[in-house]
Amino acid sequence: MNKLVAKHPEMLTLQNKILFRETAPIVKIAVTKAARVSVRAVSCNNRKSTRARSSRKGVKGQKFESDMTFRASSMAGRSFKLLSHLPYMHAPTPLSRQISMDAKSFVSQLNGAGLLRSQGLIGGRWSDAYDGNTIKVHNPATGEVITTVPCMGQRETNDAISSAYAWSNLTASERSKYLRKWYICCSVILYLFVVELALILNLVFHFPPHPSRYDLIISHKEELGQLITLEQGKPLKEAIGEVNYGAAFIEFYAEEAKRVYGDIIPATLADRRLFVLKQPVGVVGAVSPWNFPLAMITRKVGPALACGCTVVIKPSEYTPLTALAAAELALQAGIPPGVVNVVMGNASEIGDALLASPQVRKITFTGSTAVGKKLMAGAAGTVKKVSLELGGNAPCIVFDDADLDVAVKGTLAAKFRNSGQTCVCANRIIVQEGIYEKFMDAFVKAVQNLQVGDGFSEGVVQGPLINEAAVQKVESFVQDALSKGAQVVLGAKRHSLGMTFYEPTVLRDVKSDMLISREEVFGPVAPLLRFKTEEEAIRIANDTNAGLAAYIFTNSIQRSWRVSEALEYGLVGVNEGLVSTEVAPFGGVKQSGLGREGSKYGMDEYLERSRDEAGGDGVVTMIEVAIMMIGCQ
Repeated sequence: MNKLVAKHPEMLTLQNKILFRETAPIVKIAVTKAARVSVRAVSCNNRKSTRARSSRKGVKGQKFESDMTFRASSMAGRSFKLLSHLPYMHAPTPLSRQISMDAKSFVSQLNGAGLLRSQGLIGGRWSDAYDGNTIKVHNPATGEVITTVPCMGQRETNDAISSAYAWSNLTASERSKYLRKWYICCSVILYLFVVELALILNLVFHFPPHPSRYDLIISHKEELGQLITLEQGKPLKEAIGEVNYGAAFIEFYAEEAKRVYGDIIPATLADRRLFVLKQPVGVVGAVSPWNFPLAMITRKVGPALACGCTVVIKPSEYTPLTALAAAELALQAGIPPGVVNVVMGNASEIGDALLASPQVRKITFTGSTAVGKKLMAGAAGTVKKVSLELGGNAPCIVFDDADLDVAVKGTLAAKFRNSGQTCVCANRIIVQEGIYEKFMDAFVKAVQNLQVGDGFSEGVVQGPLINEAAVQKVESFVQDALSKGAQVVLGAKRHSLGMTFYEPTVLRDVKSDMLISREEVFGPVAPLLRFKTEEEAIRIANDTNAGLAAYIFTNSIQRSWRVSEALEYGLVGVNEGLVSTEVAPFGGVKQSGLGREGSKYGMDEYLERSRDEAGGDGVVTMIEVAIMMIGCQ
């Protein structure tokens, strides 16, 4: 990037204008004889001037953009393929995002973009482990080592905690602007790359005046999506969907930062006034899982930063690279050193350091119920706030009156998303006896069409499981079910691709006492249970310690209300298999966790209510739970 700016200093002005949402200049380079590419002509000043220019050029029937013809030649074809996927460049046929590139090419590409970081982040400095130890990060689809990252522990974690910046001293509006710049910075690299490529190829390229900040991070989603696929294994299309989902939390909480409101309470005495103030809890330890390496971080860090907290992120040792890329972009956005820190490696040492530190006032964790219980117990020593998003055992209830197509489509999405490796995946598909056989036949046909393979291969919708232990767990659950009377309808074995690929599986005649009905399988196995009455379905669904997500398929509005209110779950999808969104609270009941993430309610997890009491001749200040009292004289 520095070389580009040295060659073309006007790019520095372009970068600044993009960062501060000013009108971006139009960069014009002579068109070669070899190619003319599709461009979007956008007004520098206003829409009216754009229409005027378009009409002067003889462009008819278009208000805001002009699509020029593409004339093929060997050079033009190559040039167009390079540019067709970039923002505001239109192609007759979209590319498949060069998914045939091997993993090494993606690593090189990500490295060149500055997004492949392999060190921890402590106080704004990229750091190795103090003892020099490292851990390997593997591509689960191939088993190849992508890179190594530091194996950090207690000392590095303590330094990350101590480096916390006084982020809460900034106003809510200032914090909001930094979060918004986090979006913009994600796109600057891509914009500069586009410009340099245009300069090299002597092409005309028109920059839009001020695309929305959300559009800008979306324009950079491919690189982040590639990184997720590389280290986690999910198909590229699904990985890019995660980037969209994760980005939405930063966008949402950039706005919510300015809406942390207090309250006024009628006083019991004439010379008193009672006010509620909300203040950030302080340093937050954020422990995130491997199945959503970006979204589970932004869902925690977004509201924490919006409230004025600083964070120490501990990503999974299986997928640390996405977290490091997100932290790199946070630094590029200007978020001060020490606000966002990332340590990875020895999970027990890092966890113990976060729990023991009195400076850390909040632990937020997404992961297994067993680990969540240990964190909850450890937090008691220093009485920290804790929010836990733990395991699930989601029932998916299909009633006789359900629309079959809707039920099959929704159940497929709820079960096989991320190869069944999500905490809200349908773990038990409970089908009423009148539609059981018909639903099973249609469902099996849909599952048969799921293409399994490397996430970078076109058409793949099922990637590998995260590691060998995950495959062995799936095998043990399937074997337990078969030994107790379940029957295989489809799959139930490792895929011929080898590694950690497992065939999408459907089991019938599954019973509630089988292991697969009692615990999360966390894999692409769909067990079908049978029920007769609505009351039986509710009893089967609630017969678990978990209570995160549930799904209902019915055409009866009355039944949808009855059943959804009777289910002991934090989330219920009615005729819908995907229930997560940044604008609604996410969390479970029973042993599926404490607290909520997402929505305006997610802010409360990172706030304390404070009370300052003043009255008479003296002033006393104390932090309590309810109100601030000010004496009036």
